[in-house]
Amino acid sequence: MPKSAFTTTSTVLALFPCLLSVSLLAPVAHADTAAPVVIGHRGAAGLAPENTLEAVDRADRAEIDWVEVDVQRSKDGVLVLMHDQDLVRTTDARTVFPGRAPWKVDGFTMAELGRLRAGASREWTGSGYEAARIPTLEQLLDRLDRNDQGLVLEVKWPANHPGITQDILRVLDGKGWLDGHHVNNRLYAISFQAAALKEIRARRPDIRLGICTEQEPTSDELASYAKFADVINPEHHTATAGLVNRAHALNSPHGKPLKVWPYTVNTSAEARRLRDQQVDGFTSDVPDLMRKELGQ
Repeated sequence: MPKSAFTTTSTVLALFPCLLSVSLLAPVAHADTAAPVVIGHRGAAGLAPENTLEAVDRADRAEIDWVEVDVQRSKDGVLVLMHDQDLVRTTDARTVFPGRAPWKVDGFTMAELGRLRAGASREWTGSGYEAARIPTLEQLLDRLDRNDQGLVLEVKWPANHPGITQDILRVLDGKGWLDGHHVNNRLYAISFQAAALKEIRARRPDIRLGICTEQEPTSDELASYAKFADVINPEHHTATAGLVNRAHALNSPHGKPLKVWPYTVNTSAEARRLRDQQVDGFTSDVPDLMRKELGQ
């Protein structure tokens, strides 16, 4: 059975009811509480350099069916995976281009970005990932199709990249990711910027969307989010039982309860707390450990 329809692997299906679907995002039964879907954060940022194909593959080897990544645009218009506004933390840009401060992502062409090592930071020394590179969105989509994984695509810093939502839709379409199978089973777009999500909603109302927040939203804010979003992605410390209950009481544009996917959960205690509060899913840098903790 493919992993793409927000289902678990065949081994898990032998143990739990087949309740996961991308339309419902219903958690699989787990003892007395529900087990949230574990999503690899920036691929699997604790297992390999973030936002790289290597991180996506590590998530796949850990049987993580969904990964979240960040997308920005290069100087010459290529969509690439990168979280920060600059290249300093995650690459060797300072060494390769010493005179190009402040090393903004959109200040470099794709050819220049291709010279950088995304595994250059000290934490990956000796890991075998030192040569990891910055992938394009097209390369990512090819890899996800090969791995049969789902994508949670964060539109990062959209104000820095006017028109990026149209570019994203163009690339998704060119790679066949706007067909019914991908849109219904394997794709979410998320952002901290509601305007970017509303742009996507206006062009492709069938795509499921998630709004990221740093503070626990008020009931009025939740109601406004439910008008265009299917998921709320709060910072994990702000994900309370009250928030989950208030979100689940609202219907999203696709007629299902507004789901709650906190970010970024890396400890056993937090994973158990959020499971007990019945969140629908969460992202993690170490998704393999979180799945093991939850007995998945």
